[in-house]
Amino acid sequence: MINLDLKHKILSADRVTKQFIIIFTDLFLISLATLGGLYFSLNSLIGAPLYSFAHMAVIPLLSILIFSAMGVYRSVVRYINFSFIYMLLKSILILFLISWLIQTVLIYLINPLLFNTPLFIMTSEGWVVSILSAIILVVGSRIYANFYFSDQLAEKRVVIYGAGSAGMQLAGALGLSSEMKPIAFLDSNPAIQNTFIGDLKVLHPSKLEKLVIKKRIDEVLIAMPSASQSSLRSLLKGIEKFSVKVRILPGVAALAQGKVSVSELKEVDITDLLGRVEVEANEELIDKNIKDKVVLVTGAGGSIGSEISRQVLKNEPRKLIILDSNEYALYLVQQELCKDTSISVSPILGSVTNQSRMDEVIRAFGVQTIYHAAAFKHVPIVESNPFEAVNNNIFGTLRCVKAAIENSVETFVLISTDKAVRPTNIMGATKRFAELILQSLAHKINNQDGTTITMVRFGNVLGSSGSAIPLFQEQIKNGGPLTVTDPEVVRYFMSIPEAAELVIQAGAMAEGGDVFVLDMGEPVKILELAKRLIRLSGMEVKDDENPNGDIEIIFTGLRPGEKLFEELLIGDNVSSTLHKQIFKAQEEFLEWEELSVYIEKIISAESQSDHEGLRNILRATVDGFNPDDDIADLVFSQKKIKVVL
Repeated sequence: MINLDLKHKILSADRVTKQFIIIFTDLFLISLATLGGLYFSLNSLIGAPLYSFAHMAVIPLLSILIFSAMGVYRSVVRYINFSFIYMLLKSILILFLISWLIQTVLIYLINPLLFNTPLFIMTSEGWVVSILSAIILVVGSRIYANFYFSDQLAEKRVVIYGAGSAGMQLAGALGLSSEMKPIAFLDSNPAIQNTFIGDLKVLHPSKLEKLVIKKRIDEVLIAMPSASQSSLRSLLKGIEKFSVKVRILPGVAALAQGKVSVSELKEVDITDLLGRVEVEANEELIDKNIKDKVVLVTGAGGSIGSEISRQVLKNEPRKLIILDSNEYALYLVQQELCKDTSISVSPILGSVTNQSRMDEVIRAFGVQTIYHAAAFKHVPIVESNPFEAVNNNIFGTLRCVKAAIENSVETFVLISTDKAVRPTNIMGATKRFAELILQSLAHKINNQDGTTITMVRFGNVLGSSGSAIPLFQEQIKNGGPLTVTDPEVVRYFMSIPEAAELVIQAGAMAEGGDVFVLDMGEPVKILELAKRLIRLSGMEVKDDENPNGDIEIIFTGLRPGEKLFEELLIGDNVSSTLHKQIFKAQEEFLEWEELSVYIEKIISAESQSDHEGLRNILRATVDGFNPDDDIADLVFSQKKIKVVL
């Protein structure tokens, strides 16, 4: 405890005080080294005349001047490296060389006959002893101080996975941090295993288990920025069984920009676990509807809308119009987009349900491309407010696409969802009805008015509002428990940037009325995902098999309208496209004359708050719609309670 208090007192002292402590230490150690040289020269210090000890006054004082001139006292003891050790050795050698020259000159001036008298001078053997003693004492004191103030203050002991350039740079950066202390490298390259990089040994990855069992490490830092997503996924699969926290250094871009630092390390996220291989974008498709065009993104404040806006801006439109009914979300995305760009970004506050507003916006800016991302998407909330979903998802889409057709917008792209396929909830049913509107209108106009209408359907995106993954990560930080709806629930996942990029490319391939489906990869069991996140956070799952674990997983049951499995296709008629991750589905739809009758019925049902009527209309129009719960409208339920009372 006294040691720890002393350490903190020294570390919290001002710079001048620390320098004074170092200077005093050097005076003492150099004096000790000089005394050793004199003893060796005189064979005994007992009975030696006082003038024999002149070196004891000159050399230590001279050391302070030389060390100061060489910059020794400008270095921070906790962060010394080989360059500093070299500078210190050079300073010591210069000190004793100058001291020897002073002695030689003085002896010649006083009495040349006494040059070889050991009572007046230090012998050559004495000088060697003094130099070696000074090196051992002074350099050794710095190394010990470095160990004492750095190693023991490091909060976490870590191993660095990857002994390449990035790993070495990370180890160097950690040397400047008191947060972590690297104790070894792990690398699968047999050529460098059991060698040392600096003072860190390179171990075979199989040694990780031993390090974890002996509790010698707290975290694994992965420094392999050039590793592919699939390689990273396999690596994490191998590490997670040890229940040790893992952090990852970002990709090659960060390394190229010299950003290899402790602050660049990130927690393992779902993208790393899935290991999706993202196909390089087709620049021709990316540019077709964006470059030098006026682009409007509805729902631009949402997760998908904002990412589409970012990617549109990156591909140099003439103008970008971002529209949202949420003022704060619109403000945030505008602030982000307007940084470091000369392209005009116009924030429009408005709702897609207001057709006159949409008409005004499209005409005023001369919009050529619309990405329609505005929608209510949160299944349980939409289930509790069905007519709001109808108004936004169905009529918002209808009014937006009508405004596009009437103003000869070149391309209209609807962002749809896998929940539109055989839906069990209002959200999915309203999104499928929105698709039907586009298919019907596209068939009706047959591109005669110059508007190409299309839609892109995909599954869950990582990190979107309402996503389970951010919730899991927050629950882990709070110590659990993690809430999973059902042990068998399965979902597809894709990153938001990848989804937005594929949406843009799919829209460029549209011919009119197309239903594009994105390749979502392999479905993922949510329970397994939760377990993996726990283990890679350095904790263990608490269950019947491991009652002493850290975090429990509890099952809350499927929420209203939720399905165990999501689908992307209504039928089996699907074909490939120019892009290997984008497919085109051929799906049945209603002619506009027939669909418009149902639209009128929905308007009538809404005006009368007829929830059962709405359900029947959606059952009649949306293939496979089979709600598995009673009507959940909160306002309607409250009215029923009052009637009963």
